[in-house]
Amino acid sequence: MSGLANVEYTGVRELRGPLVVVEGVSGVGWDEFATIVLGSGERRHGLVLEVDRDLAVVQVLEDTAGMDRIGTRVAFSGTPLRIPVGNGWLGRVCNGRGEPADGGPPVLGGSYAAVGGAPINPARRETPDEPVLTGVGAVDVLTTLVRGQKLPVFSAAGLPHLELAVQIAAQATCGGEAFAVVFAGMGLTHADAAFVRDGLAARSAARELVLVVNTADDPVIERLLTPRLALTVAEHLAFVEGRHVLVVMTDMTAYAEALREVSAARGEIPARRAYPGYLYSDLASLYERCGKIKGRPGSVTVLPVLTMPAGDITHPVPDLTGYITEGQIVLSAEVHAAGTYPPVDPLASLSRLMRKGAGPGRTRADHPAVAAQLIAALARSRQVRELADLIGRSALSPTDLRHLDLEDAFRNRFLAQETDENRSLEESLDRAWEVLLTLPRSQLGMIPADLLDTHAPPQDGEPP
Repeated sequence: MSGLANVEYTGVRELRGPLVVVEGVSGVGWDEFATIVLGSGERRHGLVLEVDRDLAVVQVLEDTAGMDRIGTRVAFSGTPLRIPVGNGWLGRVCNGRGEPADGGPPVLGGSYAAVGGAPINPARRETPDEPVLTGVGAVDVLTTLVRGQKLPVFSAAGLPHLELAVQIAAQATCGGEAFAVVFAGMGLTHADAAFVRDGLAARSAARELVLVVNTADDPVIERLLTPRLALTVAEHLAFVEGRHVLVVMTDMTAYAEALREVSAARGEIPARRAYPGYLYSDLASLYERCGKIKGRPGSVTVLPVLTMPAGDITHPVPDLTGYITEGQIVLSAEVHAAGTYPPVDPLASLSRLMRKGAGPGRTRADHPAVAAQLIAALARSRQVRELADLIGRSALSPTDLRHLDLEDAFRNRFLAQETDENRSLEESLDRAWEVLLTLPRSQLGMIPADLLDTHAPPQDGEPP
Protein backbone atom coordinates (compact mmCIF):
# COMPACT_ATOMS: atom_id res chain seq x y z
CA MET A 1 0.00 0.00 0.00
CA SER A 2 1.26 3.45 -0.78
CA GLY A 3 0.42 6.95 0.32
CA LEU A 4 2.41 9.60 2.19
CA ALA A 5 0.68 11.17 5.17
CA ASN A 6 0.66 14.96 5.43
CA VAL A 7 -1.73 16.72 7.85
CA GLU A 8 -3.00 14.69 10.81
CA TYR A 9 -6.53 15.21 12.15
CA THR A 10 -7.47 14.43 15.74
CA GLY A 11 -11.17 15.31 15.55
CA VAL A 12 -12.63 11.80 15.64
CA ARG A 13 -16.34 12.39 16.17
CA GLU A 14 -17.63 8.82 16.13
CA LEU A 15 -16.62 5.14 15.90
CA ARG A 16 -19.42 3.15 14.24
CA GLY A 17 -18.78 -0.50 13.42
CA PRO A 18 -15.91 -0.54 10.91
CA LEU A 19 -16.24 3.23 10.31
CA VAL A 20 -14.53 6.30 11.74
CA VAL A 21 -16.14 9.73 11.33
CA VAL A 22 -13.52 12.50 11.30
CA GLU A 23 -14.50 16.17 11.57
CA GLY A 24 -12.68 19.37 10.69
CA VAL A 25 -11.11 18.00 7.50
CA SER A 26 -10.44 19.93 4.30
CA GLY A 27 -9.26 18.93 0.85
CA VAL A 28 -10.11 15.25 1.39
CA GLY A 29 -11.55 13.25 -1.54
CA TRP A 30 -13.60 10.11 -1.97
CA ASP A 31 -11.66 6.79 -2.04
CA GLU A 32 -8.60 8.48 -0.57
CA PHE A 33 -6.20 6.30 1.39
CA ALA A 34 -5.83 7.10 5.09
CA THR A 35 -3.42 6.15 7.87
CA ILE A 36 -4.88 5.91 11.38
CA VAL A 37 -2.55 6.09 14.39
CA LEU A 38 -3.95 4.93 17.74
CA GLY A 39 -2.91 6.35 21.08
CA SER A 40 -0.77 3.24 21.62
CA GLY A 41 1.16 3.97 18.44
CA GLU A 42 -0.50 1.15 16.48
CA ARG A 43 -1.06 2.05 12.82
CA ARG A 44 -4.16 1.05 10.86
CA HIS A 45 -5.31 1.88 7.37
CA GLY A 46 -8.54 3.03 5.81
CA LEU A 47 -10.35 4.34 2.77
CA VAL A 48 -12.58 7.41 2.56
CA LEU A 49 -16.16 6.34 1.86
CA GLU A 50 -17.88 9.69 2.01
CA VAL A 51 -17.09 13.40 2.43
CA ASP A 52 -19.68 15.95 3.52
CA ARG A 53 -18.36 19.50 4.07
CA ASP A 54 -15.80 19.10 6.89
CA LEU A 55 -16.77 15.49 7.75
CA ALA A 56 -15.06 12.39 6.31
CA VAL A 57 -16.30 8.82 6.80
CA VAL A 58 -13.37 6.39 6.75
CA GLN A 59 -13.71 2.60 6.56
CA VAL A 60 -10.95 0.98 8.62
CA LEU A 61 -9.43 -2.07 6.94
CA GLU A 62 -8.39 -3.63 10.26
CA ASP A 63 -11.71 -2.69 11.96
CA THR A 64 -12.17 -0.27 14.85
CA ALA A 65 -11.88 -2.83 17.68
CA GLY A 66 -9.74 -1.44 20.48
CA MET A 67 -9.85 2.12 19.14
CA ASP A 68 -10.69 5.18 21.23
CA ARG A 69 -11.85 8.55 19.96
CA ILE A 70 -9.38 10.29 22.25
CA GLY A 71 -5.79 10.10 21.09
CA THR A 72 -6.56 8.74 17.61
CA ARG A 73 -4.98 10.62 14.70
CA VAL A 74 -5.97 10.30 11.05
CA ALA A 75 -3.80 11.37 8.08
CA PHE A 76 -4.98 11.40 4.47
CA SER A 77 -2.57 10.61 1.64
CA GLY A 78 -4.19 12.66 -1.12
CA THR A 79 -4.36 9.61 -3.44
CA PRO A 80 -6.47 6.43 -3.70
CA LEU A 81 -5.13 3.16 -2.33
CA ARG A 82 -2.30 1.89 -4.52
CA ILE A 83 -0.37 -1.38 -4.45
CA PRO A 84 2.85 -2.56 -6.11
CA VAL A 85 2.19 -4.66 -9.22
CA GLY A 86 4.32 -7.04 -11.26
CA ASN A 87 5.62 -10.60 -11.41
CA GLY A 88 6.61 -10.39 -7.74
CA TRP A 89 3.07 -11.48 -6.85
CA LEU A 90 3.44 -14.86 -8.57
CA GLY A 91 3.88 -17.70 -6.12
CA ARG A 92 2.82 -15.57 -3.14
CA VAL A 93 0.04 -15.97 -0.57
CA CYS A 94 -1.36 -12.74 0.88
CA ASN A 95 -4.28 -11.61 3.00
CA GLY A 96 -7.10 -9.45 1.68
CA ARG A 97 -5.02 -6.30 2.17
CA GLY A 98 -2.09 -7.62 0.14
CA GLU A 99 0.12 -8.31 3.17
CA PRO A 100 2.17 -11.55 3.06
CA ALA A 101 0.55 -14.59 4.68
CA ASP A 102 3.26 -17.04 3.64
CA GLY A 103 6.06 -15.82 5.90
CA GLY A 104 7.81 -14.07 3.03
CA PRO A 105 8.82 -10.43 2.62
CA PRO A 106 6.39 -7.74 1.43
CA VAL A 107 5.52 -7.96 -2.26
CA LEU A 108 7.53 -5.49 -4.32
CA GLY A 109 6.89 -4.25 -7.85
CA GLY A 110 8.38 -1.93 -10.39
CA SER A 111 5.27 0.25 -10.40
CA TYR A 112 2.10 0.97 -8.43
CA ALA A 113 -1.52 0.78 -9.55
CA ALA A 114 -4.75 2.06 -7.99
CA VAL A 115 -6.80 -0.75 -6.46
CA GLY A 116 -10.03 0.85 -7.65
CA GLY A 117 -9.08 0.15 -11.26
CA ALA A 118 -10.84 1.52 -14.30
CA PRO A 119 -13.35 0.03 -16.75
CA ILE A 120 -12.12 -0.98 -20.19
CA ASN A 121 -13.20 1.44 -22.91
CA PRO A 122 -15.82 -0.48 -24.96
CA ALA A 123 -14.28 0.86 -28.19
CA ARG A 124 -10.99 -0.81 -27.25
CA ARG A 125 -12.45 -4.14 -26.20
CA GLU A 126 -11.59 -7.12 -28.34
CA THR A 127 -14.13 -9.91 -28.82
CA PRO A 128 -13.16 -13.01 -26.81
CA ASP A 129 -12.49 -15.87 -29.24
CA GLU A 130 -10.04 -18.37 -27.71
CA PRO A 131 -10.85 -21.03 -25.09
CA VAL A 132 -9.53 -21.46 -21.57
CA LEU A 133 -9.49 -25.22 -21.00
CA THR A 134 -10.21 -26.25 -17.41
CA GLY A 135 -9.71 -30.01 -17.54
CA VAL A 136 -13.32 -30.43 -16.34
CA GLY A 137 -15.25 -32.18 -19.11
CA ALA A 138 -18.68 -30.72 -18.34
CA VAL A 139 -17.26 -27.18 -18.49
CA ASP A 140 -14.96 -27.60 -21.50
CA VAL A 141 -17.54 -29.33 -23.71
CA LEU A 142 -20.89 -27.83 -22.68
CA THR A 143 -20.08 -24.36 -21.24
CA THR A 144 -16.72 -23.54 -22.77
CA LEU A 145 -14.89 -20.74 -20.95
CA VAL A 146 -13.47 -18.14 -23.35
CA ARG A 147 -10.53 -15.80 -22.71
CA GLY A 148 -11.85 -12.44 -21.53
CA GLN A 149 -15.23 -13.87 -20.48
CA LYS A 150 -16.97 -13.56 -17.11
CA LEU A 151 -18.69 -16.87 -16.33
CA PRO A 152 -20.03 -17.39 -12.79
CA VAL A 153 -20.64 -20.63 -10.91
CA PHE A 154 -24.03 -20.69 -9.15
CA SER A 155 -24.04 -23.06 -6.19
CA ALA A 156 -25.76 -23.62 -2.84
CA ALA A 157 -24.70 -24.52 0.68
CA GLY A 158 -23.42 -28.08 0.91
CA LEU A 159 -22.39 -28.37 -2.74
CA PRO A 160 -18.72 -28.80 -3.72
CA HIS A 161 -18.26 -25.40 -5.37
CA LEU A 162 -14.97 -24.75 -3.57
CA GLU A 163 -13.61 -28.09 -4.78
CA LEU A 164 -14.62 -27.21 -8.33
CA ALA A 165 -13.11 -23.72 -8.09
CA VAL A 166 -9.80 -25.12 -6.81
CA GLN A 167 -9.78 -27.84 -9.48
CA ILE A 168 -10.32 -25.31 -12.27
CA ALA A 169 -7.68 -22.98 -10.80
CA ALA A 170 -5.20 -25.87 -10.57
CA GLN A 171 -5.81 -27.29 -14.06
CA ALA A 172 -6.73 -24.39 -16.37
CA THR A 173 -4.50 -23.73 -19.38
CA CYS A 174 -4.44 -21.49 -22.45
CA GLY A 175 -3.00 -23.69 -25.19
CA GLY A 176 0.60 -23.44 -24.00
CA GLU A 177 0.64 -19.62 -23.85
CA ALA A 178 1.87 -17.70 -20.78
CA PHE A 179 -0.79 -18.21 -18.14
CA ALA A 180 -1.48 -17.34 -14.51
CA VAL A 181 -4.27 -17.76 -11.98
CA VAL A 182 -5.29 -15.19 -9.37
CA PHE A 183 -7.43 -16.84 -6.69
CA ALA A 184 -9.38 -14.51 -4.38
CA GLY A 185 -11.03 -16.18 -1.38
CA MET A 186 -13.55 -14.15 0.63
CA GLY A 187 -14.97 -15.17 3.99
CA LEU A 188 -13.33 -18.60 3.92
CA THR A 189 -13.06 -20.75 7.04
CA HIS A 190 -9.53 -21.63 8.08
CA ALA A 191 -10.15 -25.22 6.97
CA ASP A 192 -11.27 -24.01 3.54
CA ALA A 193 -8.30 -21.66 3.28
CA ALA A 194 -5.95 -24.56 4.05
CA PHE A 195 -7.73 -26.69 1.45
CA VAL A 196 -7.23 -23.97 -1.17
CA ARG A 197 -3.54 -23.58 -0.33
CA ASP A 198 -2.94 -27.34 -0.47
CA GLY A 199 -4.90 -27.80 -3.70
CA LEU A 200 -3.01 -25.01 -5.46
CA ALA A 201 0.45 -25.71 -4.02
CA ALA A 202 1.82 -27.12 -7.29
CA ARG A 203 0.64 -24.13 -9.34
CA SER A 204 2.04 -21.77 -6.72
CA ALA A 205 5.41 -23.55 -6.77
CA ALA A 206 5.47 -23.11 -10.55
CA ARG A 207 5.01 -19.34 -10.02
CA GLU A 208 1.71 -19.36 -11.91
CA LEU A 209 -0.53 -18.45 -8.98
CA VAL A 210 -1.39 -15.44 -6.85
CA LEU A 211 -3.43 -16.39 -3.78
CA VAL A 212 -5.31 -13.65 -1.90
CA VAL A 213 -7.23 -15.03 1.08
CA ASN A 214 -9.69 -13.26 3.39
CA THR A 215 -10.91 -15.56 6.16
CA ALA A 216 -14.22 -15.38 7.98
CA ASP A 217 -12.63 -13.84 11.10
CA ASP A 218 -10.79 -11.14 9.17
CA PRO A 219 -12.26 -7.61 9.15
CA VAL A 220 -15.35 -7.26 7.00
CA ILE A 221 -13.91 -4.24 5.19
CA GLU A 222 -11.01 -6.37 4.00
CA ARG A 223 -13.55 -8.59 2.24
CA LEU A 224 -14.55 -5.66 0.03
CA LEU A 225 -10.93 -4.95 -0.83
CA THR A 226 -9.92 -8.56 -1.64
CA PRO A 227 -11.43 -8.91 -5.15
CA ARG A 228 -10.32 -5.41 -6.15
CA LEU A 229 -6.77 -6.13 -5.11
CA ALA A 230 -6.82 -9.46 -6.99
CA LEU A 231 -8.14 -7.82 -10.16
CA THR A 232 -5.54 -5.04 -9.98
CA VAL A 233 -2.75 -7.63 -9.83
CA ALA A 234 -4.38 -9.60 -12.69
CA GLU A 235 -4.73 -6.55 -14.94
CA HIS A 236 -1.03 -5.79 -14.74
CA LEU A 237 -0.04 -9.42 -15.34
CA ALA A 238 -2.33 -9.48 -18.38
CA PHE A 239 -2.09 -6.12 -20.10
CA VAL A 240 1.51 -5.24 -19.20
CA GLU A 241 3.24 -8.58 -18.68
CA GLY A 242 1.32 -10.29 -21.50
CA ARG A 243 -0.12 -13.27 -19.64
CA HIS A 244 -3.57 -14.78 -19.96
CA VAL A 245 -4.97 -14.56 -16.42
CA LEU A 246 -7.88 -16.45 -14.88
CA VAL A 247 -9.32 -14.74 -11.79
CA VAL A 248 -11.33 -17.09 -9.54
CA MET A 249 -13.37 -15.23 -6.90
CA THR A 250 -15.21 -17.15 -4.17
CA ASP A 251 -17.58 -16.53 -2.50
CA MET A 252 -19.26 -13.48 -4.01
CA THR A 253 -22.22 -13.93 -1.66
CA ALA A 254 -19.84 -13.37 1.28
CA TYR A 255 -18.64 -10.24 -0.51
CA ALA A 256 -22.23 -8.98 -0.93
CA GLU A 257 -22.98 -9.69 2.74
CA ALA A 258 -19.96 -7.56 3.69
CA LEU A 259 -21.21 -4.78 1.42
CA ARG A 260 -24.62 -4.95 3.11
CA GLU A 261 -23.02 -4.77 6.57
CA VAL A 262 -20.98 -1.69 5.69
CA SER A 263 -24.01 -0.08 4.07
CA ALA A 264 -26.02 -0.61 7.27
CA ALA A 265 -23.19 0.91 9.34
CA ARG A 266 -23.29 3.97 7.08
CA GLY A 267 -27.02 4.32 7.70
CA GLU A 268 -27.94 3.99 4.02
CA ILE A 269 -31.50 3.26 2.94
CA PRO A 270 -31.69 -0.48 2.15
CA ALA A 271 -33.10 -1.89 -1.08
CA ARG A 272 -34.12 -5.47 -1.91
CA ARG A 273 -33.44 -7.87 1.00
CA ALA A 274 -31.58 -5.09 2.81
CA TYR A 275 -28.78 -4.96 0.24
CA PRO A 276 -27.74 -1.44 -0.81
CA GLY A 277 -29.36 -0.04 -3.93
CA TYR A 278 -25.97 0.15 -5.63
CA LEU A 279 -25.30 -3.62 -5.38
CA TYR A 280 -25.72 -3.97 -9.17
CA SER A 281 -23.20 -1.25 -10.02
CA ASP A 282 -20.79 -2.46 -7.35
CA LEU A 283 -20.78 -6.02 -8.74
CA ALA A 284 -20.46 -4.65 -12.27
CA SER A 285 -17.40 -2.63 -11.23
CA LEU A 286 -15.73 -5.97 -10.46
CA TYR A 287 -17.02 -8.23 -13.22
CA GLU A 288 -16.48 -5.71 -16.00
CA ARG A 289 -12.74 -5.47 -15.31
CA CYS A 290 -12.20 -8.62 -17.36
CA GLY A 291 -11.66 -8.77 -21.12
CA LYS A 292 -9.12 -8.30 -23.89
CA ILE A 293 -7.81 -4.93 -25.09
CA LYS A 294 -6.99 -4.21 -28.72
CA GLY A 295 -3.26 -3.83 -29.22
CA ARG A 296 -2.44 -5.21 -25.77
CA PRO A 297 -1.19 -8.72 -24.98
CA GLY A 298 -2.92 -11.00 -22.53
CA SER A 299 -6.46 -11.24 -21.22
CA VAL A 300 -8.35 -11.31 -17.93
CA THR A 301 -11.01 -13.99 -17.54
CA VAL A 302 -13.23 -13.95 -14.43
CA LEU A 303 -14.86 -16.98 -12.80
CA PRO A 304 -16.92 -15.75 -9.81
CA VAL A 305 -18.36 -18.39 -7.51
CA LEU A 306 -21.44 -17.62 -5.42
CA THR A 307 -23.77 -19.56 -3.16
CA MET A 308 -27.48 -18.98 -3.59
CA PRO A 309 -29.19 -18.75 -0.15
CA ALA A 310 -31.68 -21.63 0.09
CA GLY A 311 -30.85 -22.42 -3.55
CA ASP A 312 -32.86 -19.38 -4.69
CA ILE A 313 -31.63 -18.28 -8.11
CA THR A 314 -33.82 -15.15 -7.85
CA HIS A 315 -31.86 -13.96 -4.80
CA PRO A 316 -30.35 -10.50 -5.50
CA VAL A 317 -26.72 -11.70 -5.74
CA PRO A 318 -27.21 -14.43 -8.41
CA ASP A 319 -29.98 -12.42 -10.06
CA LEU A 320 -27.83 -9.33 -10.59
CA THR A 321 -24.76 -11.41 -11.40
CA GLY A 322 -26.73 -13.11 -14.16
CA TYR A 323 -27.56 -9.73 -15.72
CA ILE A 324 -23.91 -8.66 -15.81
CA THR A 325 -22.13 -11.86 -16.80
CA GLU A 326 -22.14 -14.02 -19.94
CA GLY A 327 -23.85 -17.18 -18.81
CA GLN A 328 -23.58 -19.37 -15.72
CA ILE A 329 -22.51 -22.83 -14.55
CA VAL A 330 -25.22 -24.12 -12.20
CA LEU A 331 -24.55 -26.85 -9.66
CA SER A 332 -27.41 -29.21 -8.81
CA ALA A 333 -28.29 -30.59 -5.37
CA GLU A 334 -30.06 -33.51 -7.08
CA VAL A 335 -26.96 -34.53 -9.03
CA HIS A 336 -24.82 -34.12 -5.91
CA ALA A 337 -27.21 -36.32 -3.90
CA ALA A 338 -26.74 -39.02 -6.55
CA GLY A 339 -23.02 -39.02 -5.75
CA THR A 340 -21.80 -37.45 -8.99
CA TYR A 341 -18.98 -34.88 -9.09
CA PRO A 342 -18.98 -32.25 -10.44
CA PRO A 343 -22.75 -31.87 -9.90
CA VAL A 344 -23.30 -29.62 -12.93
CA ASP A 345 -26.84 -29.19 -14.23
CA PRO A 346 -26.25 -29.04 -18.01
CA LEU A 347 -29.73 -27.76 -18.86
CA ALA A 348 -29.49 -24.81 -16.46
CA SER A 349 -25.92 -23.94 -17.48
CA LEU A 350 -24.90 -21.76 -20.42
CA SER A 351 -21.86 -20.02 -21.86
CA ARG A 352 -23.03 -17.21 -24.15
CA LEU A 353 -19.58 -16.82 -25.71
CA MET A 354 -19.00 -20.53 -26.29
CA ARG A 355 -19.59 -20.26 -30.04
CA LYS A 356 -16.78 -17.69 -30.22
CA GLY A 357 -14.25 -20.01 -28.61
CA ALA A 358 -15.23 -23.47 -29.85
CA GLY A 359 -14.97 -25.19 -33.22
CA PRO A 360 -12.36 -25.56 -35.99
CA GLY A 361 -9.00 -24.02 -35.14
CA ARG A 362 -9.96 -23.46 -31.53
CA THR A 363 -11.11 -26.72 -29.96
CA ARG A 364 -12.27 -29.43 -32.41
CA ALA A 365 -14.39 -29.27 -35.54
CA ASP A 366 -17.14 -31.47 -34.09
CA HIS A 367 -17.33 -29.64 -30.74
CA PRO A 368 -20.24 -27.21 -31.36
CA ALA A 369 -22.45 -29.84 -32.98
CA VAL A 370 -21.74 -32.45 -30.31
CA ALA A 371 -22.44 -30.00 -27.48
CA ALA A 372 -25.72 -28.82 -29.04
CA GLN A 373 -26.88 -32.39 -29.72
CA LEU A 374 -25.98 -33.55 -26.21
CA ILE A 375 -27.95 -30.72 -24.61
CA ALA A 376 -30.97 -31.43 -26.85
CA ALA A 377 -30.80 -35.14 -26.06
CA LEU A 378 -30.58 -34.47 -22.32
CA ALA A 379 -33.60 -32.16 -22.51
CA ARG A 380 -35.56 -34.94 -24.20
CA SER A 381 -34.29 -37.45 -21.62
CA ARG A 382 -35.59 -35.28 -18.80
CA GLN A 383 -39.02 -35.09 -20.45
CA VAL A 384 -39.06 -38.88 -20.83
CA ARG A 385 -38.10 -39.38 -17.18
CA GLU A 386 -40.99 -37.17 -16.08
CA LEU A 387 -43.29 -39.14 -18.38
CA ALA A 388 -42.03 -42.43 -16.95
CA ASP A 389 -42.88 -41.20 -13.46
CA LEU A 390 -46.47 -40.70 -14.62
CA ILE A 391 -47.17 -43.75 -16.77
CA GLY A 392 -44.36 -46.17 -15.89
CA ARG A 393 -41.38 -47.43 -17.91
CA SER A 394 -43.39 -50.28 -19.43
CA ALA A 395 -45.51 -47.79 -21.42
CA LEU A 396 -42.49 -46.09 -23.01
CA SER A 397 -41.37 -46.66 -26.60
CA PRO A 398 -37.98 -48.25 -27.37
CA THR A 399 -36.61 -44.84 -28.36
CA ASP A 400 -37.82 -43.32 -25.09
CA LEU A 401 -36.06 -46.09 -23.18
CA ARG A 402 -32.86 -45.29 -25.07
CA HIS A 403 -33.18 -41.69 -23.88
CA LEU A 404 -33.35 -42.91 -20.27
CA ASP A 405 -30.22 -44.95 -20.94
CA LEU A 406 -28.56 -41.82 -22.34
CA GLU A 407 -29.23 -39.89 -19.13
CA ASP A 408 -27.55 -42.62 -17.07
CA ALA A 409 -24.63 -42.82 -19.50
CA PHE A 410 -24.19 -39.05 -19.35
CA ARG A 411 -23.82 -39.04 -15.57
CA ASN A 412 -21.64 -42.12 -15.34
CA ARG A 413 -19.42 -41.85 -18.42
CA PHE A 414 -19.26 -38.11 -19.15
CA LEU A 415 -20.13 -35.99 -16.10
CA ALA A 416 -18.51 -38.05 -13.34
CA GLN A 417 -14.90 -37.05 -12.74
CA GLU A 418 -12.39 -37.13 -9.88
CA THR A 419 -11.57 -33.86 -8.12
CA ASP A 420 -7.94 -34.17 -9.24
CA GLU A 421 -8.60 -35.58 -12.71
CA ASN A 422 -7.36 -33.33 -15.49
CA ARG A 423 -9.37 -34.60 -18.46
CA SER A 424 -8.24 -33.52 -21.92
CA LEU A 425 -10.70 -31.97 -24.34
CA GLU A 426 -10.11 -34.86 -26.75
CA GLU A 427 -11.13 -37.40 -24.13
CA SER A 428 -14.12 -35.31 -23.03
CA LEU A 429 -15.43 -35.04 -26.61
CA ASP A 430 -14.85 -38.76 -27.22
CA ARG A 431 -16.86 -39.51 -24.08
CA ALA A 432 -19.61 -37.17 -25.33
CA TRP A 433 -19.74 -39.19 -28.56
CA GLU A 434 -19.94 -42.41 -26.54
CA VAL A 435 -22.95 -41.04 -24.65
CA LEU A 436 -24.69 -39.79 -27.80
CA LEU A 437 -24.32 -43.17 -29.51
CA THR A 438 -26.62 -44.60 -26.87
CA LEU A 439 -29.30 -43.23 -29.22
CA PRO A 440 -30.03 -44.41 -32.78
CA ARG A 441 -28.72 -42.23 -35.61
CA SER A 442 -32.26 -41.09 -36.37
CA GLN A 443 -32.25 -39.18 -33.04
CA LEU A 444 -29.01 -37.31 -33.82
CA GLY A 445 -30.38 -34.86 -36.35
CA MET A 446 -28.30 -31.89 -35.13
CA ILE A 447 -25.01 -33.52 -36.13
CA PRO A 448 -23.89 -33.26 -39.79
CA ALA A 449 -23.99 -36.52 -41.72
CA ASP A 450 -20.25 -36.56 -42.42
CA LEU A 451 -19.48 -36.40 -38.69
CA LEU A 452 -21.97 -39.17 -38.02
CA ASP A 453 -20.41 -41.33 -40.74
CA THR A 454 -17.01 -40.86 -39.13
CA HIS A 455 -18.03 -41.57 -35.54
CA ALA A 456 -21.14 -43.75 -36.03
CA PRO A 457 -21.21 -45.68 -39.34
CA PRO A 458 -24.72 -46.99 -40.20
CA GLN A 459 -25.43 -50.46 -38.90
CA ASP A 460 -27.05 -53.17 -41.02
CA GLY A 461 -30.68 -52.30 -41.62
CA GLU A 462 -30.27 -48.77 -40.22
CA PRO A 463 -30.97 -45.83 -42.53
CA PRO A 464 -27.91 -43.56 -43.12
